[in-house]
Amino acid sequence: MKNRGILVLAIFVAFTCISGLVLVGCAEDRNNGIISGQDSSQLHLPEDAKARLGKGLINEIAFSPDGTRFAVASGIGIWIYDAKTGENLDLLTGHTWSVYTVAFSPDGNTLASGSGDYTIRLWDASTGAHIQTLSGHTASVRSVAFSSDGNTLASGSDDANIRLWDATTGTHIRTLSDHTGPVYSVSFSPVGNTLASGSLDDPIFLWNTNTGTYRILSGHTDWVRSISFSPDGNTLASGSDDSTIRLWDANTGIHMRTLSGHTASVRSVAFSPNGNTLASGSRDETDNETLRLWNANTETYIPLSGHTDWVDTVSFSPVGNTLASGSRDSTIRLWDATTGTHIRTLSGHTSPVLSVVFSPDGNTLANGSWDETLRLWNANTGTFIRTLSGHSRSVRSVVFSPDGNTLASGSGDSTVRLWNTNTGIHLQTLSEHTDWVRSVSFSPDGNTLASGSDDSTICLWNANTGTHLETLSEHTDSVLSVSFSPVGNTLASGSGDSTIRLWNANTGRHLRTLSGESGHTSPVLSVSFSPDGNTLASGSDDNTIRLWDANTGIHMRTLSGHTARVRSVSFSPDGNTLASGSDDSTIRLWNVNTGIHLQTLSGHTDFVYSVSFSSDGNTLASGSWDGTLLLWEIN
Repeated sequence: MKNRGILVLAIFVAFTCISGLVLVGCAEDRNNGIISGQDSSQLHLPEDAKARLGKGLINEIAFSPDGTRFAVASGIGIWIYDAKTGENLDLLTGHTWSVYTVAFSPDGNTLASGSGDYTIRLWDASTGAHIQTLSGHTASVRSVAFSSDGNTLASGSDDANIRLWDATTGTHIRTLSDHTGPVYSVSFSPVGNTLASGSLDDPIFLWNTNTGTYRILSGHTDWVRSISFSPDGNTLASGSDDSTIRLWDANTGIHMRTLSGHTASVRSVAFSPNGNTLASGSRDETDNETLRLWNANTETYIPLSGHTDWVDTVSFSPVGNTLASGSRDSTIRLWDATTGTHIRTLSGHTSPVLSVVFSPDGNTLANGSWDETLRLWNANTGTFIRTLSGHSRSVRSVVFSPDGNTLASGSGDSTVRLWNTNTGIHLQTLSEHTDWVRSVSFSPDGNTLASGSDDSTICLWNANTGTHLETLSEHTDSVLSVSFSPVGNTLASGSGDSTIRLWNANTGRHLRTLSGESGHTSPVLSVSFSPDGNTLASGSDDNTIRLWDANTGIHMRTLSGHTARVRSVSFSPDGNTLASGSDDSTIRLWNVNTGIHLQTLSGHTDFVYSVSFSSDGNTLASGSWDGTLLLWEIN
């Protein structure tokens, strides 16, 4: 396995700079300012994985004190970048869930990270070596911050607690536990022993870290997402889901002024090193309003245009001449903090991958993402082909037609779109559903397309003309998965009503319902037929997979082992192996004939939404909420 993985490295070095997902050793494009880094497809790959497509979600950015590097907390680990060139230098892995927050110690020697695995990790910032793990929180760690002298580390968590740690020894000092909601942001004052914390319980707390006493700052009317002290420690800025930024006298707690104008949640705020400028990132729907530079004294601002989705994190370089912003559009942008001029864009990070599928000939891989796009890849080389844009909500499902020339996508915008696979041209939009489209499937002859929706219905469409043929409406909850049998005219559907229904797709007649004592006890998230059409597999919220005789509806066996919901099931081309993807972040391989668990593939750091075998059965693709696609070698 490992020898073939080395061979794949040589292949993947051919990746192009245009991908927007995997960027490998490309020089700067002087026309658009895009900088890629070194090969990210092979850095710290999980065992048995051949390649990684994408760098994962962008959660937070932090500059090193000397300004030469910055760290990005991502869905799969901590990426280290050269701040001048944009080259990715390293990937620090070890957390078993997404990394939400990072912070450098004042001397630059230590990097702290907080994760959804409930832990904080300390790293040697020069070598990337793991120093120690701090445990004690009982929920995700959302924010970490060092004190100005570097001796204390604070961590805020979804468990509503703040923990103070000795940054040298890792010893727990005390727990501050007066918040009633998740603590999303902690920040030490540059002077003294004051710690500010922002929470989903609305108030801001100012703590004396020596005594554990606090003062409350009230005024926001919704969750406080981010807080930042000015360099002199006299002013505190806070960003909230109430769409405002508030400035406070940090010594008295008096509200000084409110910066208004954002139309949605303010996700991140940060002062420039001279204290005169404040940057804010938000969820504004208007692209040129998501990132702003404010004059902290006059309340005027400059909008920075370029990002095409929410800006979740902003960070100034230590000397204040550069601003970094990270967005749900999967890019990091560097700006001249004085003029607001765009310097360069770092691409390669990705939104959650919700669906992945191989083309019938195995040469193309398609994925649908939370960022409202579809992406096509050369499955043999990993080369990015193109992005398909047009949906206005996340793309929940993608499927190729049997001849591979058409791609169908179902989206949260309640529509199904058909695309020409070879050109990327949008062919037509199918708009009968009234709620999210969760799943799409072509009939074996390619003439019919089925779509399942949160409106509890299945729509059948003429795949050539786009004509709506029929609506199947016997489910009593969301239709979460639809799948045509490879033979005949049978359609299977899995639903939030915990049942599986089999239909005659030609007549629309309901054939049978798979439920009862041998059925699932929670919503059915995925259904898939074996290549010969005789077996149906189903994955459920009840953490199990069930195998059914597709002709009689008889329950054959239950496959247990996942510790969280099973979102996706897929048969190998020979029908002997079943792959399952789960919210426990693993993929399991099963012997279909015996039900024996063969292997667990671990490497994703978040929910595995989709799994798909290549046509030769040698490769399995998996897409995850961590923002990456992994390609696994299957023997």
